[in-house]
Amino acid sequence: MNRLPVALPFLLFTLVACDDTDSPLEGCEDFEFTLAPAVAAPHVSCSSIACGNGTNPPTAGPHCGTTLSCRVFDSEQPPCVWLHNLEHGHAVFLYDCPEGCPEEVAKLVEAQKTARTGSNGVLRALVAPSQGLPKRVAALLWRRAYLTDSADPAALRCLLQLQDAEAPEPGLTCSP
Repeated sequence: MNRLPVALPFLLFTLVACDDTDSPLEGCEDFEFTLAPAVAAPHVSCSSIACGNGTNPPTAGPHCGTTLSCRVFDSEQPPCVWLHNLEHGHAVFLYDCPEGCPEEVAKLVEAQKTARTGSNGVLRALVAPSQGLPKRVAALLWRRAYLTDSADPAALRCLLQLQDAEAPEPGLTCSP
């Protein structure tokens, strides 16, 4: 008796169910975007200091119940708020350049333009300054971070291929 017809649905389910998002994406073999451990992500008071997963910058964890508009900000925004954007599958691009770094900001703005668009037509990404980053640039998705002193546009494109991959509430729109 041929067991292939019985085993085929199980085999197909196994192949489809395996989400190997840590494997290199096509054309992105030179970049690694490590997946941080999963943590609880409840809504907390926006004045709470208990936001994030303990990484700098945070990529998951407790966060505010509100989100930021998806646009370019000139002033620092609270991590507790943009963490909620990450939970919705939005990309967050941060930079820490007290002396100014218009070339890095321009790369982040260009990357923002390639983020996924919500059903309301708004690109689901924001750009903002952020003091205290370990590197000059941070590109974030839920549980993923790309940290560098000079952003590689190819790396930013590759990271955005993972947009929504791990987000608990993927694909949600962002206000302009």
